[in-house]
Amino acid sequence: MNYSIKELEKTFSISAKKTYYLVKHDLLMPIIEDGKIFIPEAEIKRYLSLPEFDRKKHHTSFIKTLGPGVITGASDDDPSGIGTYSMVGSRYGLALTWLALYLLPMMTAVQETCARIGIVTGKGLAGSINKIYGKKVIIFLVFLLVIANTINIGADIGAMVASFQLLVPINYYIGAVLLTIIILVLEIKVSYHRYARILKWLTLSLFSYILAAIIIQPDWFEVIKSLSIPKVQFNKEYIAAMVAVMGTTISPYLFFWQTSEEVEEERDKKILADHHKAAIKNEISDMRKDTIVGMSYANIVFLFIVITTASVLYGHGISNIESAEQAALALKPLAGDAAYLLFTIGIFGVGLLAVPVLAGSSAYAVAELFKWHEGLYRKFNHAKAFYGIIALSLLVGLGMNFLGINPIKALYLAAIVNGITAPILLFYIFRIGRNKKVMGEFVNPRWVNIFGTITILLMGGAAIVLLLMTFGVI
Repeated sequence: MNYSIKELEKTFSISAKKTYYLVKHDLLMPIIEDGKIFIPEAEIKRYLSLPEFDRKKHHTSFIKTLGPGVITGASDDDPSGIGTYSMVGSRYGLALTWLALYLLPMMTAVQETCARIGIVTGKGLAGSINKIYGKKVIIFLVFLLVIANTINIGADIGAMVASFQLLVPINYYIGAVLLTIIILVLEIKVSYHRYARILKWLTLSLFSYILAAIIIQPDWFEVIKSLSIPKVQFNKEYIAAMVAVMGTTISPYLFFWQTSEEVEEERDKKILADHHKAAIKNEISDMRKDTIVGMSYANIVFLFIVITTASVLYGHGISNIESAEQAALALKPLAGDAAYLLFTIGIFGVGLLAVPVLAGSSAYAVAELFKWHEGLYRKFNHAKAFYGIIALSLLVGLGMNFLGINPIKALYLAAIVNGITAPILLFYIFRIGRNKKVMGEFVNPRWVNIFGTITILLMGGAAIVLLLMTFGVI
């Protein structure tokens, strides 16, 4: 006799979630009929005959369901992002904290759609857009993505080395070269399964910013008030700060990375097999929790960085902060060694997470565009072009630090590029997300499409404002 998932739950008290977990990890061998999963009675008896200790090992915990969403969210707070949030806090105090709350549902809708596309189609973002709308649509956007990502990589490497120098005396250029080599070797040599674990552990480095804010004991009543009541100033500087925050928080590299990482997760767990379609609802459920946790984590850290710099630096009239390491250094005499140390460690730790994500998202996009072999699960010899893009992105980013390019001006350029690219990409992403021919029954829910539309309008408007400001029209 073969049991359906529901019958299995009623007869043997094995939940649907547990069954999907066991199937995904080859602990139960299913039979697929008409797209539905059935478990043979012999398989159930074999599993139930295992010692209780072994069966208890085979459980799906909430932590185990976390992966691409949390890594994506944490990488959003990269060193250049920390610099942007520090600048906003030091110049405007708590005036922009409300963005951490209001951007959260938009970020979640964007990243859920990207992840959903990866899970349902088994393709990355560039591959999906290329297949449906053609190479002409995506090639220019990928070109802009690679430029913006490379600039961010260069700025992040510089910020990491500068922050490390605050703790350990090391030559800046030697440090930058060593750091780039370490990241490159890890991304090429370590298998995806192990590499994803490393990235997940690195997300913990962001807790340093939450602890730093708690140590300085801000006025929490004022924080809550600033979150509840947005205060918008209609001047160029404030609007520019809003654009910078939105561009840092909702960035194109996150779209490409999470879409491709959902596909990598499926390959790693062998979900791209016959039972993929039957298990897809469970995958989407896990993905949503993962994405909500990841985006919430990103915005909480964004909020606490602003709280820290607003309470300490803005409160003491220090408003000339332009980078993460400057913020850390300025905190030391005012907030004490503990806050300074936590802030500095956080810059370096999240940089180790974000730089590979930036380089990887470029590689996924370019490789899918030209239909090269791609994926961190592949060995170097089987995806030379893919890993070549990663290496080139890192080396060009490293080179920026030797050419004396002003990182602030470079990041401003990257913000313009991202500001132009993001709303155009989102237009196509959400079109795919609600396309029944592509997504079948797994199209976006209504709330995701609503917040997606708001995001496109807001970021599109921000891009126009940014361009008009850049060319002196307003």
